[in-house]
Amino acid sequence: MLQHASAQKTATDLRKTKLNPVDGSLVAVLIMLLLAGLLILFSATYYIAQDRGDPLGEVKRQLIGIALGTVAMVFTSRVPYRFWRDTWVVVGALAISAVLLILVIIPGVGVYLNGSRRWLSVAGMSFQPSEFAKMAVVLYMATTLTYRGKKIKSLIFGIVPVLLVPGVVFLLILQQPNLSTAGSILITSLILIIIAGARWRHILLMLIGGIGVGGFYAWSAPYRLERLLSFTDPFAKMNDEGYQLAQSLIAFGSGGIFGMGLGMGRQKYAYLPYPESDFIFAIVGEDFGFVGCVAVIALFVAFMLCGMRIATRCRDKFGALLAAGITCSITVQAFLNMGVVIGILPTTGLPLPFFSSGGTSISITMAAVGILMNISRTAGRMET
Repeated sequence: MLQHASAQKTATDLRKTKLNPVDGSLVAVLIMLLLAGLLILFSATYYIAQDRGDPLGEVKRQLIGIALGTVAMVFTSRVPYRFWRDTWVVVGALAISAVLLILVIIPGVGVYLNGSRRWLSVAGMSFQPSEFAKMAVVLYMATTLTYRGKKIKSLIFGIVPVLLVPGVVFLLILQQPNLSTAGSILITSLILIIIAGARWRHILLMLIGGIGVGGFYAWSAPYRLERLLSFTDPFAKMNDEGYQLAQSLIAFGSGGIFGMGLGMGRQKYAYLPYPESDFIFAIVGEDFGFVGCVAVIALFVAFMLCGMRIATRCRDKFGALLAAGITCSITVQAFLNMGVVIGILPTTGLPLPFFSSGGTSISITMAAVGILMNISRTAGRMET
């Protein structure tokens, strides 16, 4: 009864709260990211897509994803963000994520492609359960860290219990295998723990432990070790693991300072594998050069600044952590992807948000941005 009364009071308070307009800077940056993503996706795919009968095939599929994402974003931007800390919402999201992640690794159920099972196919459409799991973990971390309070300063009784759920999700995604996505979840979780007030010596211990686990995982299989070491000299391994990164670096070299012009790059002509997904940033470098790469990086930095500004202005701890978590989840993935493509990180399969093809991915990302928008509307208005 008390919980029901509390929920009714919260709902009443939310109805009485006068909402601010949605953060205009966030909307502007989002629109620019979507437009830039469509432009680059067109350049990356039209050559191969025209052989399939429709030069705009990938762009059209992406537009469908953006349309669905827009509907989802409008919906989540109007749902009071405190709804997402309800126990049943968080538990439900985690349960659905666990079921989907287990299904995807079952032979014959998950779609097997290029040595990995990362997709499920429903009604002819495939999607990655890990994309949903990333946001479910953000909801969990924001909710749990809010309730933990000062207990987070304890390593054994504060941090370790909080990391159990992200750890389980990490292990499930690792079975696909998909180390990059699993790693991005742990990085985002760690950032939220730092924001929540954990002690730096505990963070350092976790970083050392994480590096140790990552090193063991890489060395435990010859192909993973080969991929890990190939990024140090990809041209020496052009016939094997280094081929994709070598072609990516050739693209950047060809682009130079100002690029070859939209659609003029050559690496998309079957030289660079998956130019529409994991390595789409290389198309930016070849078509628009160093200047274009800096512009894309600047857009993601602007998105990060907008998101973190919303987080710092929110007086509600849960809202601040949720805003920071959504922002970090998207930008950490973006910077990991770009680090891989330019050769400063080992090659892994991680899409670039708003740019890489994938209707489900962009829909879920936009739905998350909708939650961020709702937090921006109430930031500074609510006290806990």
